[in-house]
Amino acid sequence: MKDPFETRRKAMVNDQIRRRGVSDERVLEAMEEVPRHLFVPDGMEEDAYLDRPLPIGSGQTISQPYIVAVMTALLQLVPSDSVLEIGCGSGYQAAILSRIARSVISIERIDEVARQAEENFRKAGISNIRVIIGDGTEGYPEGAPYDAILVTAAAPALPKPLLSQLADGGRIVAPIGDTDVQHLIRVTRWGSEFLQESFEPVRFVPLLGRYGWPER
Repeated sequence: MKDPFETRRKAMVNDQIRRRGVSDERVLEAMEEVPRHLFVPDGMEEDAYLDRPLPIGSGQTISQPYIVAVMTALLQLVPSDSVLEIGCGSGYQAAILSRIARSVISIERIDEVARQAEENFRKAGISNIRVIIGDGTEGYPEGAPYDAILVTAAAPALPKPLLSQLADGGRIVAPIGDTDVQHLIRVTRWGSEFLQESFEPVRFVPLLGRYGWPER
């Protein structure tokens, strides 16, 4: 059965992502393959490929396609990588990661949101993502070490448990800053040393938890 959104998805990749400088072909292919309209609330399918974030309920959002692509590209994934994602949301970002990496563990603190993400993965036919309900700022040591860790909510500083769960040569990408504006950073582990790079400004919902922002 032909996907009615295939043309929009290709236009999204060409107009919103490729033309803004994202050149990692694995990321571009994943964005063309994953049906973003399956990861937005019912009734919002027509808005799924717009150049902006969308609300998914419970105070959460699905990120703008361009930002999903940029953060994925910064992780520099290879097919053998195991990935930890902090903040599953509707599952769209995890779905993109799952098209490139071997496996993804995604932590979501809101039970209802986690269950919806699992249903979205089922609809999309994705089987290499495991959703864990818990405090993402503490990571998930049972699956460590991870080749890549992606944080999809804004933290005041990089949660220390995530650093200890990163494999040698592994990368963390996260939005770090205050609750109004952050910068994307990438931290690469080389033995006991951590190299930090800073990239473009972004704006994400706050990362709540023991090593993030406190619950209001």
